[in-house]
Amino acid sequence: DMTIVVATRDDVPQAIERLAQSGYVHRGNLGIDDREAFDHPAGLRRHNLYVCPEGTIGVVNQVAVRDYLRANPEAATRYGALKKQLAERFPDDIDRYVLGKTDFVLDILRRAGLTAEQIEKIERDNRPA
Repeated sequence: DMTIVVATRDDVPQAIERLAQSGYVHRGNLGIDDREAFDHPAGLRRHNLYVCPEGTIGVVNQVAVRDYLRANPEAATRYGALKKQLAERFPDDIDRYVLGKTDFVLDILRRAGLTAEQIEKIERDNRPA
């Protein structure tokens, strides 16, 4: 995953336009406020790209997970193994892949010190439709 962080919500449309010029396909927010998702251009290695305004829960979430995993190598190893297992099990089903790692990520976010309100928002955003 990669996230482009823009200064404000007003900067998101310009980021979407510029990414389209580079071949990225905008997929919308996929049900998560303040996080715009993109399909990678053909010919590039498979990856997930997002655009988020600074300070929003999408950025807070990703930075908290990154920092926690950097500080806890055992958790990073377990998370990597889980992601590989889920990718093998659900190669063409991103929703089930994400759902499969949600509990692990929520546990990290709790340990990283996110507030109950932040955790509730993330849980709501990650419920299956």
